[in-house]
Amino acid sequence: MVFAAPNEALTRAEELLGAEPAPLHASIAHQVIGIWQRDFGDTRQALAHLRRARDLAARADSAEREADVLATLGVALVHSGRTREGLAAFERGVARGSGHTRARVLYRRAYVWWVLGRHREALEDVRRAIPVLRQADDVIWTARALTLRATVHLALGAVERADADFTEAEALWDTTGQEHDKADAVESRGLAAFRSGDVPTALRLLDEAEERYAKLGTPTFMLTIRRCEVLMAAGLATEALAEADGAIAALDGIGGQSTRKAELLLVAARAARLAGEAQTALARAAVAVRLFAGQRRTWYETHARLVLIEARVATGHGSGRLVADAAAVAERLAAFGAPAAPEASLLAGRIALDLGWTADAERHLTVAARSRHGGPPLARMTGWAAQALRARAAGSARGVLEACRRGLDVLDDHRMTLGASELRARATAQGAELAALAQRASLVSGGPRRLLVWSERWRATVLTAPPTRPPADPVLLSTMTAFRELAARVDDARTGGGRPVPALEREQRRLEREIRSRTLHMRGAAPGDGDRFDVGRLLDRLGDDVRLVELAVLDGRVHVLLCGQGRVRRFEAGLLAQAEAEAEHVQAGLRRLAHPGAEARLPLVEAAGARLQELLLGPAAAHLGSGPVVVVPPGRLHRVPWALLPVLRERVLSVSPSASSWLRARETAPPPGGRQVLVRGPGLASDGAEVSELADRYGARRPTGTVARDDGVRHAGPRDSTARDEGAGDGRGAGGGVPRAPVRMGRPTVLEGDEARVPRVLRELDGAASAHIAAHGTFRADSPLFSSLRMADGPLIVHDFERLDRSPYRIILSCCDTARFASVGADELLGLVTALLPLGTAGVVACCAPVNDAAVVPLMLALHKGLDAGLSLAEALRDARAALPGDAVHQATGWAFSAFGAA
Repeated sequence: MVFAAPNEALTRAEELLGAEPAPLHASIAHQVIGIWQRDFGDTRQALAHLRRARDLAARADSAEREADVLATLGVALVHSGRTREGLAAFERGVARGSGHTRARVLYRRAYVWWVLGRHREALEDVRRAIPVLRQADDVIWTARALTLRATVHLALGAVERADADFTEAEALWDTTGQEHDKADAVESRGLAAFRSGDVPTALRLLDEAEERYAKLGTPTFMLTIRRCEVLMAAGLATEALAEADGAIAALDGIGGQSTRKAELLLVAARAARLAGEAQTALARAAVAVRLFAGQRRTWYETHARLVLIEARVATGHGSGRLVADAAAVAERLAAFGAPAAPEASLLAGRIALDLGWTADAERHLTVAARSRHGGPPLARMTGWAAQALRARAAGSARGVLEACRRGLDVLDDHRMTLGASELRARATAQGAELAALAQRASLVSGGPRRLLVWSERWRATVLTAPPTRPPADPVLLSTMTAFRELAARVDDARTGGGRPVPALEREQRRLEREIRSRTLHMRGAAPGDGDRFDVGRLLDRLGDDVRLVELAVLDGRVHVLLCGQGRVRRFEAGLLAQAEAEAEHVQAGLRRLAHPGAEARLPLVEAAGARLQELLLGPAAAHLGSGPVVVVPPGRLHRVPWALLPVLRERVLSVSPSASSWLRARETAPPPGGRQVLVRGPGLASDGAEVSELADRYGARRPTGTVARDDGVRHAGPRDSTARDEGAGDGRGAGGGVPRAPVRMGRPTVLEGDEARVPRVLRELDGAASAHIAAHGTFRADSPLFSSLRMADGPLIVHDFERLDRSPYRIILSCCDTARFASVGADELLGLVTALLPLGTAGVVACCAPVNDAAVVPLMLALHKGLDAGLSLAEALRDARAALPGDAVHQATGWAFSAFGAA
C-alpha cells in the first residue's frame, strides 16, 4: 500500500503503532513509515524508523522479516550517501533471507547497484531474482524486477531488450491495483522512447506519468531528471536547467535523498553547459562530482567529470591536462558500456586539435567516429562530427564536407520526427558545429557557390516543410479557448490602468504551459529527402535584374554572397557583434520616432543606417545593380530595418529567412477565387481607420448571421472553398515575384467589433488570397509561439495560425512587432511571419518595431493602391514609403515595415 496509496499507508501505520502492536506488526508499521519518509520526506527520519523496524524484527525472531527490513534499510542508506553501510545491510539481508524473501532482497540490491551505476552487478542480481518471483506467482515484484532490468538495459544502450522487458512488465501491471508502479511503468516507457530517439512520445509519456504521480501526491524527482534529459535533447536546455534547479531546491527543503540531489546537480550542470552558462555548469558539476565520489557511485561520478571538463573548455581553459582527463573519462565510460563514451573521446580529440597535438587528436577522434554508424541520432552525429574533425586535421576539405553532409542528414531525419515547429527549430542547434565546419571548408576550397549551398544547408530549415498540424484534441482546443478568455481579462486589467490579479496571471502561465506541452507531443511525418537547394535554379529565377544578398557569418565576420546575373560573388563585410549592437541602437531610435516630438533623432537614425550598411554589405553595396533586391539575413540580424540602409531605401526590397524559402514563395500560386479578408482588432489609437477606408474602396461585405458548430463557437456561414496548388509555373516575373497580370480579388469580408473573434478570423483566413489585419501586436521573447495579435475575444497566437490548412497567399500585418522573431537553434527563427511562410503564404508585410498608429494608416492605404495596380508587396511597399509625408514619424513608420517572401 505504501506505493499504491502512500498517504493512506502512512496513516494506517501510525494508527497501528498507536495501538501498541506486537513486535512483528510494529516492525511492519515502522518499515512503512521509513519507506514513506525515504521517498517522500526526510531521510534522517527514514533511517530512524527503519533501524527501529530492524530491531523489532529481531525481537520477533523472524529472519524473513529482518531480511526484508535490512533490504529497505540498505536502499535508504545508499540514498543518504552511506554506500558502504547500505551494501553491508544488503549482505546481512541476503544471508538472513531465503527463497521468496531473498529474491525480493536481491531485487532491491539490484536497484541499488543501478543507483550506483554498477550495471553488471544489477543485471546479475535481478537475473537471480526473477525466476524465484515468477515461481512464487508474485506479480507485483516480478513486474518491478522486469522494469528495473529494462532500465538497466537502457543505461547500457540495449533498447530492444529494454522494450521487451517493459512490455512484459506493463502487461503484469495491468492485472494489479498498484497505481504508483503503473505510473512508474509509464515513466519508464517514456525513457525507452527517448533512448530510441522518439522525443515527442517521450514527452507525452513523461507528462502522463507526472499526472498520475500528482494524483498520488508522489514527489517526482526521478521523473524530473528524465524529463530534463529529454528537454536537453530537444534543444530546451534553459528550461531543463530551471526544472533541475527547482527540483534541487524542493529536495533540500524536505531533507530528501542525497543520491537524487547528486543526479539533479549532474542534469543541471549538463543543461547549463548546453544553455551556454559555462560558470553555472562548472559549479553544479563540481558539487556533483564530490557527492558521487562520497557515495561511491563511480559510473555517475565519471559522467559528472565529463561535464566538468566540457565546462572548463567552454570557459577557455583548454590544456594538455584536460586532454588526459577527457581521455581517462572516455576509457572509464567505455569500460562501463556507457553510451556517452564517444562524446568524451570527441572532447579529448577536439581539445588536442586546438593544442596542435594531431597524433593524439587522431587517436581519440578515431574512437569517437566509430559511433557514426549506429545508435540514436545524436550519438551518430557525434561520430560524424569526429569524422569531420579528422578530415580537417588531414587537410581533406572533401572529407570534411562529406562527413558534415552525412551528419546533417542524420539530424534532418531526427528533426522530421518532431511535429512541433519549436522543437524542430531548437533541435538544429545539434548541427551547428557540423554546419560551421562545412562553411569554413567551403570558404577555403569551394568558392562562393559552395559556401552558398552550405549557408542554405542549415539556414531556416524548419521552413522547408509545413509543421505538423495540431491534432483535433478537444482538451487542447478547450485549453486554448480558456487561455484566450483569461488573457483578455488580464489585458483589460492592464489597459484599465491597474494591474492584473496575480491569481489570473498564474493561471494564464499554467494554461500556456499546458498548451505548449500538448503541442510538443506532436509527432512529425516520416523522414524524407525534401527539396534540396539548387544554386542553378535560384540563379535562373533571379534572372539578370534581381539580386539576392545572402549574409553568412563565419568566425564572427559577415560574408556577403551576392547572387544574380548567373553567378555568385563573395564580399567580406564587418563584424557581426558590431552590426547587432548598431541594430539595437536603430531599434531604440525607431521606438522614439514613433512619438511626435522626437524629430531630432531622425538624423541619428539615418546615420546609424549608413553604419549598418557598411557593416552588413561592405563593398557589395556598390554591386547591387538597379533592380529589386532580396535580403537573406542570419537569424541574429532579424531586427534590422533593411529599408533604412541608404542603398536600399528606394529599391524594391524583400526579406526572406533563406534563399530556399524565397524560391518556394516565388513558385507558390495564389488560390483560385481571390477571396480577401479585412480584420480590425480592438484598442487601436487610429481605430484601424485604414480597414474602413479599404472596405469602402473595395465594396466589402460585412458578415451577417452565424451558424452553430459542434465546438460551441458561433461561426460565419460557409466560406468559399479553395484548392491548394503549389505548382511551379504561375507566370510571375523574377522581380521579387511581380505578377505579369494583377491578382484578381473578390469583394473582401470585413471582420470587426465582435465579429473579429479568433475562431471566426481563423476560418476566414484559411485559404484566402489576401488578408489585412490591423491589430495590436505583441512579441513574446520568452515564448515566441505565444506572440499574438489582439482580437475581440483575446490573443490570436502563433499556435492558432499553425492550425490553418493554408494561410493566406498574401497577408499584411498592420501591427507593431509582427516582424520580430526569436533566434533559436542553429539559425532558426520563431515568430508570426515564420509560422505563416511554411503554410502557403508567399508574401507578408510586417513590422519590426513599435509604430505610430496614425502614421500607419496612409502607409497601408498607399500599399493597397499599389496592389490594386498589380504590383507585388515589395513594389507596393516601396511606392507607399515614397508617398508618405517627409516628417520623422512617417519616415520611421515606413522604415519599420518590411516585405517578406515573393508575392
